[in-house]
Amino acid sequence: MFNFRGISALSTVSKITIGFIAGATVVGGVATAANSFTAGQVVNVCADRSSGALFASQTGTCPSYRTAVTMGSGSLKGIIAKVQPSVVTVDVKGSNGSGGTGSGSIIQSDTTGSYIVTNNHVIDATTVAGNKYTLSVDLNDGTNVPATLIGRDISYDLAVLRIATPNLQAIAMGDSSSVSVGDSVIAFGSPLGLTGTVTAGIISALNRPVTTQSTNATTQSYVDAIQTDAAINPGNSGGPLTDSQGRIIGINSAIASNVSGSSGAQAGSIGLGFSIPINEAQRTIKEIITSPTHTSTRPLLGVYFDPTYTGSGALIQKLVSGEAAEKAGIPAGSVVTDIAGTRIANQEAAIVRIRSYAPGASVQVTVTLPTGGSKTFTVILGSAPSNS
Repeated sequence: MFNFRGISALSTVSKITIGFIAGATVVGGVATAANSFTAGQVVNVCADRSSGALFASQTGTCPSYRTAVTMGSGSLKGIIAKVQPSVVTVDVKGSNGSGGTGSGSIIQSDTTGSYIVTNNHVIDATTVAGNKYTLSVDLNDGTNVPATLIGRDISYDLAVLRIATPNLQAIAMGDSSSVSVGDSVIAFGSPLGLTGTVTAGIISALNRPVTTQSTNATTQSYVDAIQTDAAINPGNSGGPLTDSQGRIIGINSAIASNVSGSSGAQAGSIGLGFSIPINEAQRTIKEIITSPTHTSTRPLLGVYFDPTYTGSGALIQKLVSGEAAEKAGIPAGSVVTDIAGTRIANQEAAIVRIRSYAPGASVQVTVTLPTGGSKTFTVILGSAPSNS
């Protein structure tokens, strides 16, 4: 039997739970981290089919229970050496016993300090009223340093931290708009507290609408996600998903898990992991760092969708006066069926797709009109304060 655990996503998958992947503790068990790659030059590696862990292949061949993966033009050793110094473990400890661990990436560093991006749900315990907490970061060399929460965006499940440690190596930026299904990817982080863990896989799907909600938040997060079969587990949250050249293309955020029984305990990876595309995240990160209030914005279509609608698409119940949809001429009662070439199955898919754009973007929105027939409108998205 499968249980849902407070999160809605992938409406076409009715028996899979989408869960955040914040930290967990290994107690009384055995876990293996694939983080020892000290052999010579390695171009080809083997990815375990059940765990996703990487194993060096000196011969270029793999046993039947592992899949051969070519890791770009460089060696796996070189890729890991390039990325690992930019990956951190985020530790949150509250006076009431709440908290956990997650992962993060150093995205900017200079002589005054360094900025780190992680998931909002990793640091969510720090926002609980009356809860005294400590927030710290474990660097790649094992050094633990205090961290400060600069700002967060609940609706995009992003948070930016700052540490006083200067001149650290920032992760190389990739381009999530240029990736394709089937591309090789690598996930870095600290699943189950196992720091320095690396797993590999491929991009399984793009533009996967995923909605999630953390324990302490009343606002949902909407992600136009990169789906991967690289093994992602509790503790990987906030860590980087890189391409085969070691450039970050996504921020690991959620997994789908089979959960049996009534305990609601989160299972591990079943090969369905979801990452926030880095192109989508960069705008929010920049706004949090540079704005005087350390807050961010989100795009606004200016409609209210009918939550009771069960047909295909997203039914516009009413328009927000003076906002983007009304300005474009979209009438209330229309059903949104396509946004910029992406088919819209329901209102969650519509929200996720709109949120993938920046305020001010021009977007083609196709609707079925209340009077019948289909029409495409050019909409200039508005802007609204995001949730912090």
